[in-house]
Amino acid sequence: MAIRVLVVEDNELNLKLFCDLLRAHGFAPEPVRDGREAVARAREIDPDLIITDIQLPHVTGLELIQQFRADPGLNAVPIMAVTAYAGHDDEARIRAAGANAYVSKPISVLRFIEEVRALLPPKP
Repeated sequence: MAIRVLVVEDNELNLKLFCDLLRAHGFAPEPVRDGREAVARAREIDPDLIITDIQLPHVTGLELIQQFRADPGLNAVPIMAVTAYAGHDDEARIRAAGANAYVSKPISVLRFIEEVRALLPPKP
């Protein structure tokens, strides 16, 4: 069974890139374009990993991470934040909100996949 990855990204090109990369490496991405729908969708699919942009309309990625962490059914799911913010203070804030990993945009394809794999349990 493929590893399910919820991908929350409002930019269509980035969403396509992330989903294509994940599919190419054997993962099953589930795209969500609006952060307001992300928690409900995560409850439906029970993801193994959540990848979220930080700069989203309507609800910020930081708020979204906090919502995932406050949800009893989702609080243990690893979260990788992907953002154009690349400052040290930004990374500290993102990790303090509950993200397990942080990748800056524009992404390095290799680093993106390495971070995804590092957040998931090793294959038996």
